[in-house]
Amino acid sequence: MRRVLADSTFLRVYVLLALALLLTFGLALLGVAMVDQVRREHHREQLAEVPMRLLAQRLEALPADAHAGWLETQARRLDLTPSVLPVQSASLGYFTRLRLERGKVLVQERDERGGRLRKLLPDGERLLQVDLASLSEQQLRGFTELLAEWLAESPPAERHARLSRVAESSITVELGDAPPAGLDPYQLGRLADGEVVMRLFPGRWSMAMYLALPGGGEASWLSIGPVEAFDPVPGSLQLLVALILLAVLGATIYLLIRGIEARMARLELAATRIAAGRLDTRVKVESGDFLGRLGMAFNGMVAQVQALLRAQQDMIRAVSHELRTPVARIRFAVQMVEDMTDDAAIRRQLQGIDGDIEELDGLVDEILTYARLGSDAVKGREMEATLVDCRAMAERVIDALSPLHGHLAIVLAEGPEVEALAEARYLQRALQNLVANACRHARSRVVIQVQAEPRLVRIDVEDDGPGVPVGERQAIFKPFARLDDSRTRSSGGYGLGLSIVQKVMTWHGGSVGVDASPALGGARFTLLLPQRP
Repeated sequence: MRRVLADSTFLRVYVLLALALLLTFGLALLGVAMVDQVRREHHREQLAEVPMRLLAQRLEALPADAHAGWLETQARRLDLTPSVLPVQSASLGYFTRLRLERGKVLVQERDERGGRLRKLLPDGERLLQVDLASLSEQQLRGFTELLAEWLAESPPAERHARLSRVAESSITVELGDAPPAGLDPYQLGRLADGEVVMRLFPGRWSMAMYLALPGGGEASWLSIGPVEAFDPVPGSLQLLVALILLAVLGATIYLLIRGIEARMARLELAATRIAAGRLDTRVKVESGDFLGRLGMAFNGMVAQVQALLRAQQDMIRAVSHELRTPVARIRFAVQMVEDMTDDAAIRRQLQGIDGDIEELDGLVDEILTYARLGSDAVKGREMEATLVDCRAMAERVIDALSPLHGHLAIVLAEGPEVEALAEARYLQRALQNLVANACRHARSRVVIQVQAEPRLVRIDVEDDGPGVPVGERQAIFKPFARLDDSRTRSSGGYGLGLSIVQKVMTWHGGSVGVDASPALGGARFTLLLPQRP
């Protein structure tokens, strides 16, 4: 796995992004949990706001020496522990003190069900602190009765104004002129007897408290609620939100990486085309980012390579052309000397010189062909493709080479007619080079086979010679390459024929390869030419 990650840049990027997405997924779940915790604390503060304001209002109305006794009475009545302490004695942080000064009620969770409530008294110097072990029905009834007693101390016309001093919260606290709607006769009877009636709303997970104020008449029916139970965000909803966030991030990152990968793929395609000899290929530069700068550097590199190769090809072509003139003068001089003498020994020497001149002339011709092919590739010239009858082309090659190798049987294997889209002159030159190479090394037989394959034309040239060693099958296509066995210079050739074949096939988008001939036991050279519409 480490080797795979080391070899693939994009795989490493994707793995790192996957880890980042998993981290984001975990952070999203943590964020939802934190939001749920903040909602829970806010809900507790809303529940505690009305009782704490009520206690603060009652304390404010009492003299300071009566606070302790009144708080002790409420402690027994409400099953809680209230106390008043100086603000300085409480260890409060900056933000905690700021919230208290703004009139907020602070709820501190002490254990699973209990907590501590704190509220700043109106004088700003003292803090009302209430400790309770749990929230019980006794406390709900006691706070309802305490609020009703406090409201009943004022005339009916002033009760709404007094109620507004403690009921500024999200919990609904109302005074009505008639009994609450929706109560059955039993509950109305309990209200008339001065009891606190609690009503549950199962479908809404909430409850309401009702109490009739003494004296009757206007604003004498107190209603608190419905008080909604805290509804935490379900785990399935948290997971859904996190998955949606993960999907959005994943899609965004995928689109970004996909664009980068597509541009890198175009760069890879351009490099492949250049490696195949298409030096006119350039990368399209779309922006000035790092990939754009890479594309510009790539184009500059290819232009420099093309210029160097062009200079090299021009030099080779010029040198080859310049060699033809002295070779022609030497040949003319040799012919003159041969005409001026009848000495047999001298004539034999002159014939040897003439053979060497012929060989040198052939070498110059091969170099010119090689240079011309390289120049066409460097300049990016498109080949002039036409439909070529491959079997007829093979017969022309046999007719040209058979008189030069009378001891060999050069045959074309039976088969159907095959046509290929190619540049006829160069394709015939490639086949002729292969057949000539086979004739130089064959003992008695050379076979050419032409066949059509799916989207390919295949031409095989086989001989019954010594074959090509496996370790040398790539090296023989290099310019001026020769083997150390029977395929040496004594067999003829200049080491450029197979290089020319490879250049021709590369220019056509095809390939040339060599292996062992299963039928003749020698070498089998194969031309693969792609069929194009």
